[in-house]
Order: sequence, then C-alpha cells, then structure tokens
Amino acid sequence: MSHTFVLVHGACHGGWTWRPVAEFLRANGHAVYTPTLPGLNPEDQRADVHLSDTVDYLVDYLERTDLTDIVLVGHSWGGFPVSGASARLATRIARLVYWSAFVPHSGESLIDLCPPPYGEMFRASAAASSDNSVMFPFEAFSAGFMQDASRETQRLFYPLLERQPFHTMNESLDLDEWARLQLPSTYILSKDDLALPPGEFAWAPRFPERLLHAPLLYTPGSHESQLTQPEALADTLIQAANG
Repeated sequence: MSHTFVLVHGACHGGWTWRPVAEFLRANGHAVYTPTLPGLNPEDQRADVHLSDTVDYLVDYLERTDLTDIVLVGHSWGGFPVSGASARLATRIARLVYWSAFVPHSGESLIDLCPPPYGEMFRASAAASSDNSVMFPFEAFSAGFMQDASRETQRLFYPLLERQPFHTMNESLDLDEWARLQLPSTYILSKDDLALPPGEFAWAPRFPERLLHAPLLYTPGSHESQLTQPEALADTLIQAANG
C-alpha cells in the first residue's frame, strides 16, 4: 500500500534534511513532500517570523498541492506546526506521526516544554543575534542531537543548519480543536535520542501519552536519525502509516 508523506523538519533544519529518508520512501512506491517552513531558508528574514506563520505556510502548502490522505510527520519542533495545521486540514489527514517531537497543548511554547536551562540558552542566543534568532551551540548539538555520527560528520553538517526565528520557540498555539478532533496518531522515538534529558522533560512517556490510543514505535539512532539511520527511519514511518 502506497502513502503520501509530508515530512516537516525540526528547528534550525529544512526540508533538505529529509532527503535520505525521502529517497528510501520513494523507492518503496510512496509519494513524499518535504517543505521548508518560513524563516528556515538561507535567504529568509527571521526577526518577524511567528509560530502562526509556520502553521499558515504549511496549511497553504498542503492546499496548493491539493494533497489528501496525508501521513503528516513532524520532527522535534515540527510537532508545533503539524499540530496547528492538522486542526485546520483534518479532512486531508490520514494519520499524524510525531517523531521525537513535541506534542503541545494550547498555550504551551517550545520553551515551556524544555528544561529551564534550554530556555535560558535560547533567550541568550536570540538576544545576541542581529535578527532575534536562535542557534544550538555546536557542543550541545554534537553531544545531544547527532552523537551517533563521527566528529567529522558533525562538523560537516552543523554549518548547514539555519538560525531559528525566536518567535517560533517562545510562542504558543490555540490547539483546542486539534485536541477535540483526536486524529489517528502514532509516536516514534529514536532509541538513542538525547536532545531532551531523561526524567521529567524526556520525550517519553510525556508526549506519547498526549495522543489518544497512539502506538509508540522505536527507531534506531539519535535525534538526527533521518541522516544517521535513514533507511530504518523510513521503514518505521511506513509501519506508522500502516497503522
């Protein structure tokens, strides 16, 4: 059975980071779309990009491409725009998939859902920038996001990241309609994901429990499994899409 996947990237990433996964999915007969959200293209202005802008863009993208029966996948911060967009496009969605992703409730920002030191780091990064944007320090990225790759690979990949508009991290959405709809959902967690620390702020069981009757699937690798374990992640996405 073939599916239509829309893969939504995380903070400081773009649609291009999904390319290895998309190749495996397409080789297995699936349609794949990998949009880059506002503020994450190299030429984008970031200072006035808000979280609602990313939702509006994703809604417009799915309507312009006239996609239906979509498996809508959000990675990490991508859980925010995916949740917001799905509430407005419920008739087009076959399944939501949150992969190592935030599952927000109304009124919660990404900073609210992270350990307090993360919020301090993001605020300091934005304050030091010229355009109210955020970048993860290399050491935090290499140790917590892509620790299953070589140091050389980490250093090659890190400069390709884009700065994240701060408003997309400190703002929240009205997700009451998303919660009411209870769309079919699956949560995927990378087994060695260290982007959030174990304990109170860990990905699981906190976020899977917010999805009614949603299965929890595991996939190998780190928070950057789309690059370090793309074939395995593609297989897990297909498993999720099959329900």
